[in-house]
Amino acid sequence: MTINYFNEMFDGETVRDPYHGLDAWSRNMPEELRTLKQSEAEALFRRIGITFAVYGEGGSPDRLIPFDMFPRVFSAEEWRKLDRGIKQRARALNAFLVDVYGRGEIVKAGRVPARLVYGNDAFETAVCGIVPPMGVYSHIVGIDLVRTGPEEFYVLEDNCRTPSGVSYMLENREIMMRMFPGLFQEKRIAPVEAYPAILKRTLASVAPRKCEGDPRVVILTPGHFNSAYYEHSFLADQMGVELVEGQDLFVEGDFCWMRTTEGPKRVDVIYRRIDDHFLDPLCFRPDSMLGVPGLMNVYRSGGVNICSAPGAGVADDKAIYTFVPDMVRFYLGEEPILQNVPTWQCAKPDECKYVLENLSELVVKEVHGSGGYGMLVGPRATREQISAFAAKIEEDPDNYIAQPTLALSTCPTFVENGVAPRHVDLRPYCLVGERVELVPGGLTRVALKEGSLVVNSSQGGGVKDTWVLAE
Repeated sequence: MTINYFNEMFDGETVRDPYHGLDAWSRNMPEELRTLKQSEAEALFRRIGITFAVYGEGGSPDRLIPFDMFPRVFSAEEWRKLDRGIKQRARALNAFLVDVYGRGEIVKAGRVPARLVYGNDAFETAVCGIVPPMGVYSHIVGIDLVRTGPEEFYVLEDNCRTPSGVSYMLENREIMMRMFPGLFQEKRIAPVEAYPAILKRTLASVAPRKCEGDPRVVILTPGHFNSAYYEHSFLADQMGVELVEGQDLFVEGDFCWMRTTEGPKRVDVIYRRIDDHFLDPLCFRPDSMLGVPGLMNVYRSGGVNICSAPGAGVADDKAIYTFVPDMVRFYLGEEPILQNVPTWQCAKPDECKYVLENLSELVVKEVHGSGGYGMLVGPRATREQISAFAAKIEEDPDNYIAQPTLALSTCPTFVENGVAPRHVDLRPYCLVGERVELVPGGLTRVALKEGSLVVNSSQGGGVKDTWVLAE
């Protein structure tokens, strides 16, 4: 069966308006210049230290993320719809979190099953009854989007805990501006470099009630062995805040303090990049060496704010994902601007039966899976793989959801023999505090393998600069 994929650059033989001029730019680039520029980009990534980690495959886990020089472009009109839809979704997800850790009205109304919330591994009873500053649980919401046509955008999943990748968004732009300054003179491209300043302003706006004066913000990292450590240090540097590990912080009285050469300094806002269970060994995992003993008591008392809040992950579970359009209606009284991908829940016997009967046509994912692991792409799987995955679903149906194999859009991509279409997705980063803000752009991930629909860097995917044309 032949699938017609939407090509974001071409409408038949005609170049679509957002990509005007890029066709000639790529065609007129000599092969030796393209090779030189690609080497230059890789050298910049290495010099800056932009790597990601893949564990369990032997050898050094640090790898250079593949960078494609052909930008992805959105018109101002296209971005306006995405901007409104992403902000709407971020507001609804935060309203859901405040609700389920409080009165649970959406559960009482029968709109979301209680077992999916209160039986969820990501639901943290330790934060029940807490309403964080501004009523915000998830301060950085990464919404993964796919496109299937000129007007068709779908939300693939929500990331409400600690969505990563924003450093690539910023460095991709920096590198493109260094290598092809002429393109930025020809086109009016909306800037993304304000993201760190907006992030710092967002975090400062949700300072706890006991904060006195200007809030002190820090980024809490698990350390340099973490796969996203480059991003943690990058953001700390860009925001002008301290990058700390758990051993750098301690609790005394009603506050959290940072050890410095000038003595203890009070910390007001912690942008944490470690998982919930490692935050406080007195509240969560007692063997954690990454967190701060007593931190949750200070959080409850309003002495410090943790961003994003512990327990925010219950909103980005793939089983909860199916109910987000209902959240928009329930909390905001609006119709969803962005639609979900149709999804079957294997926890429901009738839907599980359908999934098992149609595995060869579906994409099946683990409810808590990430990084492109723990999934089956039915149309590209062997009979043996399908049979093995069916056994997994039958053994634990609650652990899986299924979706149709979408005709993901393609974007021109530099390959060994020139330019060819490759499938892409998009992760914009929505910042939620006193205001809900979105920089015009995001992280475009590209499946560099011909025909592949898996864009994750751990699975061989790369990244592109994402342009939004200014008004």
